[in-house]
Amino acid sequence: MRIAFQMDPIEAVDINADSSFRLAEEAQARGHDLFYYRPDHLAYQEGRITARGRPMQVQRVAGNPAVLGDWAEVDLAAFDVVWLRQDPPFDMHYITTTHLLDRLAGQTLVVNDPFWVRNFPEKLLVLNFPDLTPPTTIARDLDTIRAFKARHGDVILKPLYGNGGAGVFRLDAQDRNLSSLHELFTGFSREPLIVQKYLPDVSNGDKRVILVDGAPVGAINRVPAAGEVRSNMHVGGRPERIGLTERDREICARIGPTLRDKGQIFVGIDVIGDYLTEINVTSPTGIQELERFDGINVAERIWQAIEARLA
Repeated sequence: MRIAFQMDPIEAVDINADSSFRLAEEAQARGHDLFYYRPDHLAYQEGRITARGRPMQVQRVAGNPAVLGDWAEVDLAAFDVVWLRQDPPFDMHYITTTHLLDRLAGQTLVVNDPFWVRNFPEKLLVLNFPDLTPPTTIARDLDTIRAFKARHGDVILKPLYGNGGAGVFRLDAQDRNLSSLHELFTGFSREPLIVQKYLPDVSNGDKRVILVDGAPVGAINRVPAAGEVRSNMHVGGRPERIGLTERDREICARIGPTLRDKGQIFVGIDVIGDYLTEINVTSPTGIQELERFDGINVAERIWQAIEARLA
């Protein structure tokens, strides 16, 4: 097959952690041809969806993860699969790429389905499952947020479309910074904020469960660094081996059919204690850590699911 990766600079990836690299590596091992381009080089041209990029061969060489061919402009309708793999921010640039890739429907399989990536951002899809999530409010109005904090005392405040642990604050019952943080956030962004009841179980880790075509394949536990609330590996969280609990499987059984029906083939959900906190569909991570801990080929399972859909 011909496979295109829409992603951030391939030169900067960590070959031992990056999930996009691992997906490309497995595709190459399966005999598929790879093409790489950055989101800035995606275009609509008189009815065609094109990309300017380079043929790619990946390699497990630190600091040199890919050998790239000559620049070329391609028609993405001629490809079998396009991977939507650039990292957030989930801003209008990101959203526009999903609108353009939508136009490939019926010609090229885009993974994950861009229509539902756009309509299922990580912190909003969980609202479909309120019984699985901690108490949550999404608002820009300070009085609404203040009332939520008064009800729950200890809360987590973060940007609705943030990622990687950036801008995440814990405000306990004694904290006096809510107004200042609200002023800070609303001063540079028109987006709402999300506030959730603080879950003390986060000290034991924030579990990342990987689902392939709606079914769980395993999990890793991300333990916050000393003195940290955030467990994201981008900010020092430590990955640990962990199994799936009955509660994890219950959560996956509830959300799995929705993910499968909406073309979300590779998804990573976040679970703290018994609660679902995020459903990550834009650019999930965790494949390589899970493969090392559990000795399974997660990337192979993802490609098997894609090949089954194409068949």
